[in-house]
Amino acid sequence: MTGSALSPSNHTVYVPRDSAAVSVGADAVAERITALAPLGTRVVRTGSRGMLWLEPLVEVDTPDGRVGFGPVSPEDVDGLLAGGMLAGAGGNGAALGLVEELPWMKAQQRITFARVGVVDPRSAPDYLAHGGLAGLQRALSMTPAEVVAEVTDSGLRGRGGAGFPTGIKWKTVLEQPAGLPRPGQKFVCANADEGDSGTFADRMLMEGDPFTLIEGMTIAAYAVGASEGYIYCRSEYPDAVETLRAAIAEAYAANWLGPNILGSGLTFDLSVRVGAGAYICGEETSMLESLEGKRGLVRPKPPIPAISGLFGRPTVINNVLTLGSVPAILADGAAAYAALGIGRSRGTQVFQLAGNVARGGVFETAFGLSLGELVETFGGGTASGRPVRAVQVGGPLGAYLPVGQFDLPLDYEAFAAANAMVGHGGVVVFDDTVDMAKMARFAMEFCAEESCGRCTPCRVGAVRGVETIDRIRAGDRTQLALLEDLCELMTDGSLCAMGGLTPLPVRSAVRHFREDFA
Repeated sequence: MTGSALSPSNHTVYVPRDSAAVSVGADAVAERITALAPLGTRVVRTGSRGMLWLEPLVEVDTPDGRVGFGPVSPEDVDGLLAGGMLAGAGGNGAALGLVEELPWMKAQQRITFARVGVVDPRSAPDYLAHGGLAGLQRALSMTPAEVVAEVTDSGLRGRGGAGFPTGIKWKTVLEQPAGLPRPGQKFVCANADEGDSGTFADRMLMEGDPFTLIEGMTIAAYAVGASEGYIYCRSEYPDAVETLRAAIAEAYAANWLGPNILGSGLTFDLSVRVGAGAYICGEETSMLESLEGKRGLVRPKPPIPAISGLFGRPTVINNVLTLGSVPAILADGAAAYAALGIGRSRGTQVFQLAGNVARGGVFETAFGLSLGELVETFGGGTASGRPVRAVQVGGPLGAYLPVGQFDLPLDYEAFAAANAMVGHGGVVVFDDTVDMAKMARFAMEFCAEESCGRCTPCRVGAVRGVETIDRIRAGDRTQLALLEDLCELMTDGSLCAMGGLTPLPVRSAVRHFREDFA
């Protein structure tokens, strides 16, 4: 069948360009649809909706909304088109119904990811048509101090792991004098060095809706008086880098970046810098060293970057998801954002389900959902079909939690009280075949490999930790007391979170799965 075999149409088909979708054949699917669909059919490449077990997910515009088909292989395209896919019909197993009505999508509260999977990520007009720039336009009608107050009142906290209140950080930079060594200059830096295991939300936002990050950084620049910004992206994300650079070029052409933005008098220049793959450069001061062209070593604090950051100037450093939340806060108001969540954890978090899980992907919802509901209800349990035994939340330095703690609400304070952390929202699932002593060893080995070497507790402690766990696994249980002493030393004595948090997964593994250390 060829395109001429079908009558002309004005249908629009959406196929993700997200790296995860491309890795399972989305490019070939898009090419096949373009070759076989009737003349006039538009094929738009979008980000991913985040239901990764359905990728490549193809969506078709209908009067009732977008109808999804997935996973779709290039070989499926002929049959789907013949079966009426362009009209939203299809009798085979790939037909899913209205995408927005799927349980995974319907249960979410998408704010940061509202446009991901919906818009063409490289089209400024498409971004505008879906509510983009409303936050920046409102911000420019306010004073910088009012913008900072709005972010503060929203309760937004850093989504990169530390959970530090964003408004307080911005207020500190705003209050710094613009003096020497670079008169009048402050910076905004987006930390996109997403190196934690099981995390990919930064990448998906940058590939699926880069203008949201650009808008959030521009709002931050206006709020604190910055004139220059950098997106520090890891080298393992070439597609994200390409998409960001294309979007930045579009933003300059539309006068969303550069001099006199939207006639406001604001000048803000933005560019992408690519890291060399060092995990430690996800730590903010190490990232600054790398941006300045130096080796990625952690800086002692004080001074904090908000006072003396990039090239010694006051600098806002926020994670991609933090900055990506800002446009919606300014567009809809602080109260609307603060109305979501529980306690001091306001708004939404983008959780990422990975590991041995049946339905992996991104799930954005207000803080307060239980860990068990996220893993069992939405994640569908394990991909292997075996019982869940442990879940690691917060990346390779996050705690291992047993099923007995699945009632924990996803909330910064609740996790801290349980000697765990929400971190960047990465959730990695393990079934009952996992060896938790081996996982504890991996945490120490990871730290030994990725440490910048600046401080002794981290540099030497992680190596000694691997050796100690090896002796425990060989049968010497007397070493458990030594391991605890070593963990205490690393926690209290390390210069940054690399060494300071490495004991968290080790201690949690010993505490909850002690039988594996027998």
